[in-house]
Amino acid sequence: DGSDAVLSWDEEIVMKSTLLLGAALFVALPSIAHAQQEAPEVIPPADTADAVDPADAADAATGTEATELDARASVETDVDDGIIIVTATRRAQSVQDIPIAVNVVSGEALENVGIDDIRGLEQVAPTIRAITGQSAATGTSISIRGIGTGGDNPGFEPAVGVFVDGVFRARAGIAISELPPVERVEVLRGPQGTLFGRNSSAGALSIITESPEYDLGGYVQGEYGNFDQFEVKGMVTGGVTETVALRLDGTFRRRDGYISDLNSDREFNDIDRFSIRGQAVYEGINGLDARLILDYTETSENCCSVITLAESATTPAVNAIAATKGLIGVQVAEDLDDRVTTASPERDLTENVQDYGVSLELNYDLNDIALTSITAYREFDVLRDQDVDFSGIDRSFRDDFETGLNDFTQEIRAQGTLFDDKLDWLVGLFYLNEELTLTDTVQFGEDASAFQDSLFAGLGGFEFFDTFGPAVPEFGSLLIAPVPGNPFFNPDLAAAAAADPALLSLLTSPLPGNPAGSGQQADDYVIDTNAIAVFTHNVFDITEQLSLTLGLRYNYENKDISANLDAVTPACDFFQDPNTAILSNIIVGALPDAFLLACNPAVNTEFNGEFDGERNDSQLTGTAKLSFQASDELLIYGGYDRGFKSGGFNLDRGSFDTVLLGGDGPQIEDLEFEEETVNSLEVGLKFSPSRAFTFNLSGFYQDFTDFQQLVFISPNFVTINVPETISAGFELDSTIIPTDDLMIQLGFAFVEAEVTPDESLDGTPIEVLQGEQLPQIPLFTLSGNLTYTPPLTDTLDLLFNINARYQSETETATGTFGITEAQNPGFGVINVRAGIGTNDGRFRLEGFVENLTGTDFLLGSFPAPELGTLVGYPNLPRLYGVTARVGF
Repeated sequence: DGSDAVLSWDEEIVMKSTLLLGAALFVALPSIAHAQQEAPEVIPPADTADAVDPADAADAATGTEATELDARASVETDVDDGIIIVTATRRAQSVQDIPIAVNVVSGEALENVGIDDIRGLEQVAPTIRAITGQSAATGTSISIRGIGTGGDNPGFEPAVGVFVDGVFRARAGIAISELPPVERVEVLRGPQGTLFGRNSSAGALSIITESPEYDLGGYVQGEYGNFDQFEVKGMVTGGVTETVALRLDGTFRRRDGYISDLNSDREFNDIDRFSIRGQAVYEGINGLDARLILDYTETSENCCSVITLAESATTPAVNAIAATKGLIGVQVAEDLDDRVTTASPERDLTENVQDYGVSLELNYDLNDIALTSITAYREFDVLRDQDVDFSGIDRSFRDDFETGLNDFTQEIRAQGTLFDDKLDWLVGLFYLNEELTLTDTVQFGEDASAFQDSLFAGLGGFEFFDTFGPAVPEFGSLLIAPVPGNPFFNPDLAAAAAADPALLSLLTSPLPGNPAGSGQQADDYVIDTNAIAVFTHNVFDITEQLSLTLGLRYNYENKDISANLDAVTPACDFFQDPNTAILSNIIVGALPDAFLLACNPAVNTEFNGEFDGERNDSQLTGTAKLSFQASDELLIYGGYDRGFKSGGFNLDRGSFDTVLLGGDGPQIEDLEFEEETVNSLEVGLKFSPSRAFTFNLSGFYQDFTDFQQLVFISPNFVTINVPETISAGFELDSTIIPTDDLMIQLGFAFVEAEVTPDESLDGTPIEVLQGEQLPQIPLFTLSGNLTYTPPLTDTLDLLFNINARYQSETETATGTFGITEAQNPGFGVINVRAGIGTNDGRFRLEGFVENLTGTDFLLGSFPAPELGTLVGYPNLPRLYGVTARVGF
C-alpha cells in the first residue's frame, strides 16, 4: 500500500541525524563534565513578563543598548512599557525602530485567539491569506500582499518563506501543521533575502518557539467541542545541570468531519493528528550556546472534500449511472451551509502525513563578533487517495499518491559592529540540498466507459465502448450509415468500407474501453535541488537620526529532474495505432473533446518513457533603504528591494502536448517554468507617541516579472509564467493600550494585485485575469483584536478576547473566474474566547466560539475534472467548546 516508502529511514537520514546528534552530545558533554564544578551564574530564559527587562527594553527602543541584548531575546508586550522586542533583522530591537513592515503576534495573543496553525494568522494579520485546496498537506497556499504560491503542484516552491526557529520549511503544507508553543510570530512583508537563509519573493513568516527553562515546570491542557472535537496537550521543562535545560511538548487532536457524504456514512475534512517535540539548550562557558530540537508530527485524516455549486451538461449522465447503483451522482448544495457531498463509495479521500526533523543551532561570541550556525534535516512524506471526479460515480481516482521531501540546510552567519558602532554588519552563507519525489497514479474507475458512452449517446446519438449494445450505434457505424439527418455520414468512406471487410469491421466495432485500474500505473518524478547563497545585511548610522541599510544576496540553484512515466490506457493505444488511423483521425478531427475524454493528457500512453532534464538559476538580489528618526516618537523609512524565486518543473504529464492534436509530443522542456523576479518600492512610518499607542503605515509597489501562476487545466494543475503582475497598496496597523487590562489591535490592508494585460496571454487559461484582481485576494481587509484581562480577585483574572476579520469580495479561482456561484461576497468572521485564570498562568478555564455568526464562504473552487460540475471548498462551520489548563 506504499506505507513502507512513507515509513522508511534511508541511510542518508541516519547519517545526517547521527551527525547532528553527535554534535549535540559534543555540546552537552562539557556541561556534564563540569556539573560538579562551580558554574557561572546563568540567567535562565523565560517567556513571561520578565523575558526582557524593562530597562533593557527601553534602551532597545532608543537603540542605545541593542548590542547588549541576546539575539534570541523574547518578545514582550508589556502593558506598562508597551515595547515589543523582535529579531526580524537578526538583531534584538524594538519593532518600532526597524525600517521593515512587520506584524508581530505574541504566543499569548495566539493562545487568546485560539490559533493552532498558520492559517489562523489571517485573523490577526490582515495582509496574510492562507488557502487549502485539494490537500491540506500538498495543496496549501500562503500569500502576503496578494502574492503567494498555489500548492497543488509539489514542484512549485513557496513565494512566502516560513521559518521555524530559523529552519526553512520547504512547502506551505509542511508549515501549516500544528504550531508548537510559540513565543512570537514575525510577519515580514515584501521580498526577503538578506536576512534569512532561504530567499522569498513575497515575504516571510518567522516563528520563534518557546525554549526550555531551568526552573521545573509544565502543564496539561484539554479541550472539547462540537463535532466531537478533542485535544490534549502538555509540556514539561527543567534544568538537568546549571548549563543544560530540557523541554518536551506533545499534542494530540481529533475532530469529526464537517462534510457529510450522501452515499455513505462517512464524514470528510476531519482532524486526527499527533505531534511531539523535544528540545535541549546549553548555555555554558566560553561564549558558546546551543539549542537542539527534534520533532515528529503524524496525521491520518480525510481531506479535502467539496460541495457542488452548479450542475453541468454531464450531470444527467452522471445521475443516471449512479442511479443504477442506488447512489446519488451530483447534488447541488442549496446554500453554502449545506455541507454535503456525493462521493464514490469505492474511493477514499485519505491523507496520511509524517513530518519530522532535527536541527542544531550554535551561537558563539568571538570577542566582538557573534557567530551563528543552524544545521537542519527534515523529511516530509504524504500518502493520499483521492476521488478525482468528486461525484457519486466511479469515473476516476488516485490511489497511493505519494509525495516526499528530504531537506538538508546549513546556514552560517557572522555579525558585529565597526566604526564605533556606526556600522552594524551581517554576512551569511546558506546551503540547501533537497530531494523531491512524487509518485502519481491517476486511474479510471468502474464507470469510466459507461460515463463517456452515456454522454455520447445523450448528446450525439452514438457510443464508443458498446455500453448500451445494439440500442446505440458505434460512432464508426454512423460514418457509413446513409440515414437522413445523420451529420456524420461520409459517402466516400461508406464506399471504401463496402469494398474492404477489414475497414468495415473497424468502423462497426466498439473501441477498446478503459477498464478500472487503467491509466497511470506509477508516474515517478525525482527533483534534486542544490542551492547556495551568500548574503549580507548592513546598517550604517550616517547621523544619530539618519540610517542607511544596504543588503546584497547572490543566489545559485541547480535542479535535476528525472521522470519515469508509465500508463496503461487501451483507448489511447487505439488512437496511436497506425492500423486504426482512418477512424482515430476522424474522431480526433471531428470530436476532439470526445478523444480527450477517452485519452486525456493525464493518462496518455504517448507520454510514457524516461525523461531527464536540468536547469540552473543565478540571480543577484538585495535591498537599499533609508530611515530617519524624526523624533523619539516617529520613524520614517523608504527603499527598494529586489526579490527572486527560482524556476522549476511541473510534476504532471498534463504539461505535454500530444502529436494527435498538433503538438510535438513529450519534451522535458514542456514541464519547465522560469524563475520569478520582483522589484519592490516601499515607504512607511512608525509613530509611537506613548507606550500605550502605536500607529504604523506602509505603502508598497511590487512589479513581478515572469510571475509563477498555478492554473487548473482539467484534469491537471500547471504552472505558467505571467509576463508582468503588479501588487500595490498600503497597510496600517495600530495598538492601543488604554489601561493595564485592555489592549486593542487594529489592522487594515488595501491591496491591488493584478495581471498586466499582455497579448501573449490571449487564448491561455489566465486570459480572463488580465487587468483584474487576482483570485482569492480581497481588495481590502480589516482586522481587530480586543483583549481584556481585569483582576477578579487577588489571584484570579478574567480573560475576554474578541477578534474579527472582514474582507471585500473575491473571485475564488482562475478556472471559475466570473462565475457567480464561485464568487465570495464581502464577509466577516468573528471569534470569541472568555474565561478565568490565575494570575501566575498556571490554571485556566475558558470557553470559545469560532465563526460566531456562522458565516459561510468558499475557500476555493474549480470545475470537476471532465465532469465540468462546479465544486468548491466550504469554510469551517461554527465551532465551540471549552479549554482547561493545569500547570505546575
